[in-house]
Amino acid sequence: MNVLITGASGGLGRVLANECASRGYNLFLTDIDARGLYSIQCGIERQYGATVTTRVCDLTNAESVDEMLAVMDRYAIQFDMLLNVAGLDFEGEFLQRDREKIIKIIALNDEATLRITHAILNRRNKKHFTVIFVSSLASMFPMPLKATYAATKRFLFDFAISLRQELKKQNVNVLVLCPGGLVTTAEAMKGIAAQGIWGDITTNSLEIVARKTLDRALKGNKIYVPGSINKTLACFGYLIPRSWIAALIYRRWNGVQKKWLT
Repeated sequence: MNVLITGASGGLGRVLANECASRGYNLFLTDIDARGLYSIQCGIERQYGATVTTRVCDLTNAESVDEMLAVMDRYAIQFDMLLNVAGLDFEGEFLQRDREKIIKIIALNDEATLRITHAILNRRNKKHFTVIFVSSLASMFPMPLKATYAATKRFLFDFAISLRQELKKQNVNVLVLCPGGLVTTAEAMKGIAAQGIWGDITTNSLEIVARKTLDRALKGNKIYVPGSINKTLACFGYLIPRSWIAALIYRRWNGVQKKWLT
């Protein structure tokens, strides 16, 4: 099985790459971080003996993506699975964030994800193909103080469900992953710690999320929200008026971010 993973040198991307390698999959890993890609390639080849190809690519740059696609086409690579992991966030109030950073969230989380998904769907194994979109538990709610990030993840959620329906008869399965907190970076750990008990109970194990995400995708599932607490919170997102949710989340995140970002 040939698998493309974007954002492969980050926390979740790295763990998913290791999980895929442990299953004997061939990997094509891309990220903007050249050193991180080299590190993960060496680690996977040493531990699993898997076939790993890496390509440094800025997914927000169409020319950079086209150069990567040219490499794939040169070797006539057909993919069986695409894991859309690449994404980012900049914490804080909308007006306190740099304007270009706000735009960058949308450019990577949404625009770049659509760009690579469209390209790889046209380079897929026609017998069966799987796409995984990494959304977030935040996609279930309006999120004051994380408004842009949550909105980009909601876009991915709705897009994934729609694309699944479009491609169902073309042997393509689409799964959208909506995790809570993930221990991916030092900044993420600070955010989880600042939330206290809520951070602890909504945080997911990277290894468990990676394994179960792949299992569910291969079984044809469409949505995976890891953890019983997170599933319950997601249900509240459908049952409670969104204006109430926004007010509650603002009260919670206002204190959390002051502690976290100062």
